[in-house]
Amino acid sequence: MAAGAATERLSVEEIFGAMSYGPAPESPRNAQAWLDYHKRCFGHFIGGKWVKPENRKFYTSKNPATGESLATTVEGEDPDVELAVKVARRAFESWSKLPCHVRARHLYSVARNVQKHQRLLSVLESLDNGKPIRESRDCDIPLVVRHFYHHAGWAQLMDVEMKDWKPVGVVAAIVPWNFPLMLLTWKICPALAMGNTVVLKPATYTRLTALLLAEICAEAGLPPGVFNVVTGNGAFGSKLAMHQSVDKVAFTGSTAVGQLLRQSTAGTGKKLSLELGGKSPFIVFDTADMDSVVEGLVDAIWFNQGQVCSAGSRLLMQESIADDLISRLKLRMQRLRVGDSLDKGIDMGALVDESQKKTITEYVEQAKAEGADVYQMCEGMHQKGLFYPPTLITNVNTVSRVVREEIFGPVLVALTFRTAKEAIALANNTPYGLAGSIWTENLPLALEMAMSLKAGAVWVNGHNMFDAAAGFGGYKESGFGRDGGKEGLYEYVRPTWEERPYPNAGEIQYSTYAAVHGADLPPIPGQMVRPKLLKTDGVPSIDRTYKLYYGGAQKRPYSMYSRPIFDHTGKALAYVGDCNRKDVRNAVEAAHAGAPGWGRRAAHNRAQIVYFMAENLEVRRQEMAQDLSNLTGVSIEDALREVDLCVERLFYWGAYCDKYGGTVQETLLYGATVMVREPVGVVAIVCPDENPLLSFVSLFAPAIVRGNAVVIVPSEKYPLPALELYQVFETSDLPAGVVNILTGCRDHLSKSLVEHQDVQAMWYFGSEKGSKFVEWSSAANVKRTWVNYGVQRDWWNPQQGAGEEFLYHATQCKNIWIPMGEIFAN
Repeated sequence: MAAGAATERLSVEEIFGAMSYGPAPESPRNAQAWLDYHKRCFGHFIGGKWVKPENRKFYTSKNPATGESLATTVEGEDPDVELAVKVARRAFESWSKLPCHVRARHLYSVARNVQKHQRLLSVLESLDNGKPIRESRDCDIPLVVRHFYHHAGWAQLMDVEMKDWKPVGVVAAIVPWNFPLMLLTWKICPALAMGNTVVLKPATYTRLTALLLAEICAEAGLPPGVFNVVTGNGAFGSKLAMHQSVDKVAFTGSTAVGQLLRQSTAGTGKKLSLELGGKSPFIVFDTADMDSVVEGLVDAIWFNQGQVCSAGSRLLMQESIADDLISRLKLRMQRLRVGDSLDKGIDMGALVDESQKKTITEYVEQAKAEGADVYQMCEGMHQKGLFYPPTLITNVNTVSRVVREEIFGPVLVALTFRTAKEAIALANNTPYGLAGSIWTENLPLALEMAMSLKAGAVWVNGHNMFDAAAGFGGYKESGFGRDGGKEGLYEYVRPTWEERPYPNAGEIQYSTYAAVHGADLPPIPGQMVRPKLLKTDGVPSIDRTYKLYYGGAQKRPYSMYSRPIFDHTGKALAYVGDCNRKDVRNAVEAAHAGAPGWGRRAAHNRAQIVYFMAENLEVRRQEMAQDLSNLTGVSIEDALREVDLCVERLFYWGAYCDKYGGTVQETLLYGATVMVREPVGVVAIVCPDENPLLSFVSLFAPAIVRGNAVVIVPSEKYPLPALELYQVFETSDLPAGVVNILTGCRDHLSKSLVEHQDVQAMWYFGSEKGSKFVEWSSAANVKRTWVNYGVQRDWWNPQQGAGEEFLYHATQCKNIWIPMGEIFAN
């Protein structure tokens, strides 16, 4: 539409020449009518009906573009959490028992009904959030529909595709304000498909579309209590997460809040998935199509005003094309239109809240003060409303705050690189690992770069592409767990044999817990605690010294202390090293030195080494069994069975070396979306005392077959069988640093390992207290954890001692999006 009376008299040819556009408003009438129908005052939606408790405060939702008040929503309190969780728990008893086909029909019905109200949802989303209507209409709501349809299929197939898993129970879903409707759908669809029920808390600023969706679900016939929405502030969300009857917490939001959630849920037995912040690289090589790059940047950083966790906020340009790209980008920025969210012709809408605008402004002003060059396009931008101009910052360095920290706004920072190796180093030089994109017409380069990035989603010649069939989630401090795809289903199930634990670890003094090395003092000379030296013809046997094992060699403990190991009768058999924090540091360094080469080895080669371990272990079968029997008191027959099962487990995991690498996802992309299961990195493993050889093998083997390096602490009480494996490793061509073994006090070593910033995951099989400490401490760098809350598992049982659960914990999923279009149009 031409702007102004004078422009209206222009010819069509003149209009196209001038490219001058006027407003193209979307009607808010139906959304306003829905708000009026509810008298612009909303309670919770619990058990399929509106619940408006008395004596509650209310929050006013406003249109960020105009400041107009839209409606008020109730501020929940403790009794509201109690009611919602109680209703969801009651609904779970019936919903989880429904046939898979019936649950699939319900989700299909919701998808159909969302489609019927697609325009209403789009307009209300833009009114409440401030995002452009074309983004809500063409991106967000279609993805909502897609997720319901896709997960109706998973509900149908659960008995086949997830036959060894069962629903966890009541899920607390907590979502942010940047994609209020789309992100909540990413949580509730897999949860409902797997038979769980949900209590959702939307963000404070954006509550309205969640309430509308709940009403639509009820009208679609979803049973009461299966999906509930409660509204409140951040503290209210924490109360929901901490409710004893909540079995799983699914959170999307900032890394800082995710860390707090990890700490508050530590030791409770709840499952937790976190999709957190990002500082995603947008990497441009000199082989890229520059016009596509510029348009890609618009989608990467100015989509949704840059309020996107996966926003391409770090532009990394090959030095040779940097000047050309920056000039093209500045020219494109001059054409960006910023305005009312219901204008169908704008590129950017309003920020969600005044506090967000203030934060972004502070980042940019600090960059200016540090000498950076700031380019902004403010021409034609509304002076009223929460608008912020598209911003480009150049002349920055790698330690600048705007380069390191997530700004969560329409601000792009640019740096240069010379070689692909330098680009990888710059891209991975961040605590985050959510996403990134590679821009080049050289496919081998694109794929090698994609595999080298430490991120959960990598797009080739595109950015911010999503689909229900491809899981989305991060590495490192961008969280753990996935939303979407089959990989996302595992966040809402537990093994069929496992019951939810309800540990009671009590209070822990985290700063002093297991902090002192040698708190349980080893014996000193004179106490006569020593192994008896066997004699032959009056000649004493050679004293056996059990050392540590890291970096492919046996090492003495840095502490220079040893601790005695007693057999089942209390007789001292041997001494082992009593490790401290320095030994942990050395072992982790050795693991990091060995991990890259091990992870890049052909899977077949890794399998051969694991099979070789089995071969060498069987050669020592009788000796290992006799030692195991002497140590633990089991019969020689049971000891032989344990050794034999260890050999079988090694064969089992050797078989998985080349059979769990990933798949091609069937997304809506015209191209290939390749999901690869990558190693987590350096995994710290703390073993239980029961079945000291079998549990040790059952834990380290699945980790290393998938390319991880491990620092493993064997049974504190019975470590000798694990230490006997040194020679098996050394004679099986296992590369140095892949398996590193430390002995000593379980919890003291656990403390050092979980607090180590360069350990990517922690598996702990010990006490309730230790489990709580590990989960709480893991929040520092958001490392993945797997703990047992003091509950023993049956290592003889193939379901408990092996299986897909171990592979899930040993890998992390990366989706690489590769578009096509040379021959046929997309």
